[in-house]
Amino acid sequence: MKTLVCVTPGTFEYGTVEVPELRAGYSLLKIKRIGICGTDLHAFEGTQPFFSYPRILGHELAAEYVKGDAKGFQAGEAVTFIPYFNCGKCIACRMGKPNCCAAINVCGVHVDGGMREYLLVPSESLIHGEDLNFDELALVEPLAIGAHGVRRADVTPGECVLVVGAGPIGLGTMEFARIAGGKVIALDINDNRLEFCKDKLGVDFTINGLKENVVERLKEITNGDMPTVVIDATGSLRAINAGFEYMAHGARYVLVGLQKNELVISHPEFHKREATLMSSRNATRQDFEHVIASMKKGLVKPETYITHRVSFDEVKDNLASWLNPETGVIKAMVTV
Repeated sequence: MKTLVCVTPGTFEYGTVEVPELRAGYSLLKIKRIGICGTDLHAFEGTQPFFSYPRILGHELAAEYVKGDAKGFQAGEAVTFIPYFNCGKCIACRMGKPNCCAAINVCGVHVDGGMREYLLVPSESLIHGEDLNFDELALVEPLAIGAHGVRRADVTPGECVLVVGAGPIGLGTMEFARIAGGKVIALDINDNRLEFCKDKLGVDFTINGLKENVVERLKEITNGDMPTVVIDATGSLRAINAGFEYMAHGARYVLVGLQKNELVISHPEFHKREATLMSSRNATRQDFEHVIASMKKGLVKPETYITHRVSFDEVKDNLASWLNPETGVIKAMVTV
């Protein structure tokens, strides 16, 4: 079968290997769609934490079930899967938090991913397609990241939710904050992305951080209260540190975005708010099921996100261009 390997930052090579042999506890999938995510792009440019090379990228995947010991799954069935392979034994797994397993192996990050024709995955990670098409199924995982962040924040109807970063993860976060009943505010520095938030997602308010005074605009929107939930989806140290200024007293701040360096905050400013700071890592089966149910109800329209399409053979020549904001890419979808 054909594979695409990120050999070193900035270098892809196509190769050929044998189809994986089936073993107990695993199922063989035929990959049909690969969504390109920020992790893939950051790995390509060499800025992804917890990463080593060479690596087969790809974890936003839709596939056909080929064979294996997964109960209730049939050959030819459209599926997706939870790409965070957990140990099932550590303290996080025992607490029902397999998404932050102490020995986690994320497909396409810690272990080789889905930029190939066939992939072997733990049978327990599989999720039924529920009559969704392959494009939709490949978008379940990135949307689940946002859904998990919103669930961590425990967003309640009517409260102001500021989402910083209007990339694919931020957009999904906005969707699920809206579904939870939040009054959503999008903050970014790209006018095209902010227009997308308004026109395609129905976001209540947008702020361009380069052109507007963010604090004053937030006071105006919230009648001086400031947002009770702030969710960062940028992975930018500068943006994350600035986010502490945007919280209401008693607010919750959730970090979905990830960067490599230390956070620097004013302890008195954080302390006087009695604020809550949380990280949000990956997602759980509950989040995947919530995304699929929301898609089936028409609350989320996955086709909105797909702006670029390529075949598997075209990925090598196109992926670097998707690092450039001028390409206007929201989600690139690869057909295998």
